[in-house]
Amino acid sequence: MGDFVSGFKYAIKGFSLILKPGVRLYVIIPLLINSLLFAGALIYGAHLVNEFINSWLTGWWEWLRWLLWPLFVIVALTVVFFCSSIVANLIAAPFNGFLAEAAEVHITGVKLSDTGGLSQLPAQVKKAIKSEFKKFTYFAIRAIPLFFLFFIPLIQFTAPFLWFLFGAWLLALEYMDYPMGNHGIIFPEQRNAMKAKRQLAFGFGMGALVLTLIPVINFIAIPVAVCGATKMWVERIRPV
Repeated sequence: MGDFVSGFKYAIKGFSLILKPGVRLYVIIPLLINSLLFAGALIYGAHLVNEFINSWLTGWWEWLRWLLWPLFVIVALTVVFFCSSIVANLIAAPFNGFLAEAAEVHITGVKLSDTGGLSQLPAQVKKAIKSEFKKFTYFAIRAIPLFFLFFIPLIQFTAPFLWFLFGAWLLALEYMDYPMGNHGIIFPEQRNAMKAKRQLAFGFGMGALVLTLIPVINFIAIPVAVCGATKMWVERIRPV
């Protein structure tokens, strides 16, 4: 139980790292891109709603104007809440390797290698896409049988709990991939390392999951979790 609590705390410890010199650049850039995309989408959506109202809701129908605007705000906020983590993860993925490296350098004081910084971003994008595909395949193979548990009598009551555990495990693998990948540790080896520290991994994954469920905080949940995973890698997982 001690390792579980420790892992949960590591997910939170990333807050203390995201604004450190040398680290914050890789937090701000994807966060800025994500914010601009959502701001652009909201402005465009508001423009379409306004055009629809001005073109179609005239005369007797104009009273609907006071219903459509609140409805648009509710829908927009709902979409932002549920989609922000997905979109942010896709945008941030190429930067997360750099973020994990910068966080590790800050923690240890030892430079990993001469990666070329943002000049290597295209190569990092390619690497991130390949890594995300492997993780998606791993997820899909296990998610399909778990999904059918919802339709099996009696067992179906355990399905939400199992999905929650599965989600925590996936988030642990997702975020540990960045610091471990910087050291050339491939996905199958990462899974074995996490299995050897199962309680620690589940605790961290649940901490990361909680961060993604808190409005506003979920916008910075990814860099916080990456930094927390890096700290956990340095202090608890990497070979001495």
